[in-house]
Amino acid sequence: MDLRWEILAGYGPLFATGLWMTIQLTLVAIGAGMLLGVGLGLISSSADAPAPKAWPLRVGMVAARGLTLAYVTFFRGTPLFVQILLVHFALMPTLVHPDHGLLLTGPAAISFRQEHGAFFSGALALTLNAAAYISEIFRAGIQSIHRGQVQAAYSLGLTHGQAMRNVVLPQAFRRMVPAFVNEGITLIKDSSLVSAIGLAELALAARTVAGAYSRYWEPYLAISAMYLILTLTLSLLAKRLEAPEHLRGR
Repeated sequence: MDLRWEILAGYGPLFATGLWMTIQLTLVAIGAGMLLGVGLGLISSSADAPAPKAWPLRVGMVAARGLTLAYVTFFRGTPLFVQILLVHFALMPTLVHPDHGLLLTGPAAISFRQEHGAFFSGALALTLNAAAYISEIFRAGIQSIHRGQVQAAYSLGLTHGQAMRNVVLPQAFRRMVPAFVNEGITLIKDSSLVSAIGLAELALAARTVAGAYSRYWEPYLAISAMYLILTLTLSLLAKRLEAPEHLRGR
């Protein structure tokens, strides 16, 4: 196998841009997905919480849990690639359209779609997908704490929110860290699927070089190494979080 690494030399800026785009996409998806996933996880884990006294609140919580279940079922049960296409070609025109966009219309919609459309669609699809998985991680972490601790918190007069914040979540968070890391690693790798809608990230950079030279080993091995560096970096950072505080930095 004759590897010609010199063909990558002129495409350094393209790979650098693709790497930076991959990092941005992953950070946005992890951050936004974490916020949405935590909210969904709290809703789905509220089945064991004391029922609100007011019936409208009880009905609202039941409806919220039902919608959360439907959301999680859809995004965990369908391919991410299909979700990306659905967001970009179906949801994006509904939200951003020159004539009837729900978020943007007119010249601003045209400019946004030309300059940021692919990134917005990719980040939104990855965020929605990540939130579904993170919500289940969060729910499982909460349920891993013995029920007796929650009951003891209630007996001391703590509300459900106070019991979550002061008793359950501090213990559950460390148990969630490995699963959160796995989800982050999955997001880094799955970001390559966004190249299907034209976002200039690592996978598209490799495809560009491969198309120019009809050489596939060099560009795809190069981006494989970049993905590997990103995932290993995330794993090392997570190990620091998992370690007891007095052992961090050793």
